[in-house]
Amino acid sequence: MPVESDAELAEILEYDHVAVVGCSSTPGKDAHDVPQYLLDHGYDVIPVNPYADEIFGRAAYDSLADVDEQVDVVDVFRPSEEVAGIVDEAIARDDVQVVWTQLGIKDDDAARRAEDAGLRVVQDKCIKVEHGRLRA
Repeated sequence: MPVESDAELAEILEYDHVAVVGCSSTPGKDAHDVPQYLLDHGYDVIPVNPYADEIFGRAAYDSLADVDEQVDVVDVFRPSEEVAGIVDEAIARDDVQVVWTQLGIKDDDAARRAEDAGLRVVQDKCIKVEHGRLRA
C-alpha cells in the first residue's frame, strides 16, 4: 500500500540523496523547479536525463542504472507508462529505499512490485509540496 500518512512522508523526507528521473534543464518546468527546490533545501539531487549532459552543474546520468552515487529516493518525472521500467532499475539497486512518483504519475502494478521488493512507494504526490507542508 503506497505511503499516505504524514508521519511516513516526513520520515521519507529525511533521506538526503534523491535521483530525479526525468529531471529537466529548462527553468519553469516542474521537472526543473522541483529538483531546484530540493537542492535549495539541502538535498543531494542527482539528475537523470539521457538528453542532458549536465543539470544544476552536475553530470546528468542517462538512466537510474547508470548512477554510480548513493540513491535513497527515486523521484519520477516521467509518464506513468514508464514507471515500470524505472521501478525495475530501482529494485536492481541495493541502495534505493523509496520510489516517489510526482503528481499525475501512477502505476499500481509497479508500485506493488516495488513494495514486494522492500521499497516504500509514494504515488501521485509532489515532493516539493509535501516537503513544504511537513518539513519547511
